Amino acid sequence: MKHRSSAWTLALLFAVLVLYASLYPFAGWRSQAGLSWDWLLAPWPRYWTALDVWSNLLGYVPLGFLLALAMLRTGWGAWSWPMAALTPFLFSLGIETAQTLLPVRVPSNLDLALNGAGGLIGASLGWTLDRLGLVRRWSRWRADWFEPDAHGGLVLLGLWFPALLYPAPVPFGLGQVWERVEATLREWVAGTPFAQWVPSPAAPLQPLSPLAESLSVLLCLLAPLMLGFSQVRSVGRRLWLVPVLLFVAAGVEGFSYALTYGPEHAWAWVTPQVLLGCGMALLVALALVALPRRLCLVLMLLGLAVSLTLLNRVPQAPYFAQSLEVWEQGRFIRFHGISQWLGWLWPWVALLFGLLAVGRVPR
Repeated sequence: MKHRSSAWTLALLFAVLVLYASLYPFAGWRSQAGLSWDWLLAPWPRYWTALDVWSNLLGYVPLGFLLALAMLRTGWGAWSWPMAALTPFLFSLGIETAQTLLPVRVPSNLDLALNGAGGLIGASLGWTLDRLGLVRRWSRWRADWFEPDAHGGLVLLGLWFPALLYPAPVPFGLGQVWERVEATLREWVAGTPFAQWVPSPAAPLQPLSPLAESLSVLLCLLAPLMLGFSQVRSVGRRLWLVPVLLFVAAGVEGFSYALTYGPEHAWAWVTPQVLLGCGMALLVALALVALPRRLCLVLMLLGLAVSLTLLNRVPQAPYFAQSLEVWEQGRFIRFHGISQWLGWLWPWVALLFGLLAVGRVPR
């Protein structure tokens, strides 16, 4: 029996993440008469680290697993396991070949073997879970908890957590892009007749007051909560969603601070105004837990609109701007781009999703 599956979307997103990490910084492409395949038959690399081995092996396990689940749920039958195992290997082969055109990257047949093995492990895991009946149980549980059309909404809600990993000037404050957009536009049109179309820099931005920061935290947490409410079937299940979402969000925010500032500063973001905002988000969510889907989406749109207005008036403190170098130029150089784009774009994509969903949900 065929079903719609969010695993296809998740597999595509994970493939984009792998592609970004493998070809970053996408600069310095060198022209050759043709792609080189010498690396494929070269001896095994003499120098490698345990981190390289495990990252290349485990990095492709989720891709094979998601592909296997997607194929099984959409009726591929006996072809699910071989196709889910082969696709990551071919994907890795293409990436390693493309690395021959990048001077800063070195293609490796060991990486290809490890990537293929990771995809094989993931596909085998997905196939085994299906043989044990766990995939069908998951499908029944999902159908019992979530609305029948809860596909894109669940993917969007799941992406909210990795989006929180990128440092933000206000905890949970995603979507602060307007200042960067204006600066980029001024740079692009400098010296052209279009330069006068771009607004000139306004008066210096002022930090949020403690009460405004609490309001921002409230709205930034309320938006994903309302999105979750619109995907969950009953009031009782929504009551479970509230503490789980807030608890995981707090853990991700602490993990982000630990990566950026050090483990000893993991909870430096927990200030009185943030605690007030979190507490208000909890109380407001509990008060709105019985709202219909359509109204939940409308409240999500209103919360996103107000929070984006507040956040895009917040200046970047010098210490905060300096801390971003840890991500953009340091040990997270291959990861910062994905998390940065997620942090910038998640609220705007959620706005578009909410606008489209409001028109689809019956009154």
